[in-house]
Amino acid sequence: MIQFFLDSSQFIISGALVGLLVGMTGVGGGSLMTPLLTIIFGVAPTTAVGTDLAFAAITKGFGTAAHKLHGNVRWDIVRLLCIGSLTTAILSILTLKFIGPVSKNFNHFISISIGISVLLTAGSLLFRAKILNWVQRNPSALPSGNNLKIATVSVGAVIGVLVTISSIGAGAIGATLILVLYPYLKPAQVAGTDIAYAVPLTALAGIGHWWLGNVHFDLLFGLLIGSVPAIWIGAKLASTLSERATRITLAATLFLVGIKLVSS
Repeated sequence: MIQFFLDSSQFIISGALVGLLVGMTGVGGGSLMTPLLTIIFGVAPTTAVGTDLAFAAITKGFGTAAHKLHGNVRWDIVRLLCIGSLTTAILSILTLKFIGPVSKNFNHFISISIGISVLLTAGSLLFRAKILNWVQRNPSALPSGNNLKIATVSVGAVIGVLVTISSIGAGAIGATLILVLYPYLKPAQVAGTDIAYAVPLTALAGIGHWWLGNVHFDLLFGLLIGSVPAIWIGAKLASTLSERATRITLAATLFLVGIKLVSS
């Protein structure tokens, strides 16, 4: 056991740092963890994605339980998102299986996919307020009735592909799109709904990557040991720090990471 802690110390510390940011901002898990594993530690992109998906399913599961207790989950929206995201997650896993053994070119494709997802996450953080202001000024532009249901399923479908290929997209991107479609939701409901639909999505995608042999369990346990207590500490710190400053700092970090991945 002591040897495990020594061998996994860098992953435990990394999990703690990412967990601290997740606790403080509510986003940044996959969008920071996967690039960190690939850029800093040289973990193969497919292994980083698979391991991070398993990591996300476990941590978001605890988050969903907490939000459910406080009545912050809109299960009707969760169901629509899951219809789209779980379907495309299965199709994405089957496509990855069909492609076969990972080549250098495919690893490069995954790295670029991760980079694009990170840049989208950074953009959603930076421009969320402007997007919401536009939505509030143009309520008639939003879908309603059956069109709203179709739009929600479509959003889930797109995020299902992003998450399965890159492990990124269910956090800031998902929350922003939920806010655009359902601007009347309270912030706690957006957070609870976003986390709730991400649990079955990341669990299914994680199982799929385990089937493909892309989950590193020693790495997973190290990340969990560091992140779980750090998320709790970060949540405590969140009330004492400027949300805007933290969000901008996180977005700038993600932007630099995304550029690095896309240009590598």
